[in-house]
Amino acid sequence: MSDIISSEERKELPDSAFGLPERREYPLIDAAHVRAAEAYFRYCPEELRPKLARAILDKAREFGVDVESPTILQYATE
Repeated sequence: MSDIISSEERKELPDSAFGLPERREYPLIDAAHVRAAEAYFRYCPEELRPKLARAILDKAREFGVDVESPTILQYATE
């Protein structure tokens, strides 16, 4: 899969493919998207950051991505 997904491909993804499934935001479908979610983490609403941080770390382990952001690592423990 390429780094960019089309709106049609995005529509076909299950809710579980997203870091915030209830909002269908932050797709975590491959290593590139995990890195993108890490880069855009600061735009996540404050109250949803712990949930997104845990999702990013879970998928990072699955795809072999090293998450280096201390902010994400901190939120994941909340």
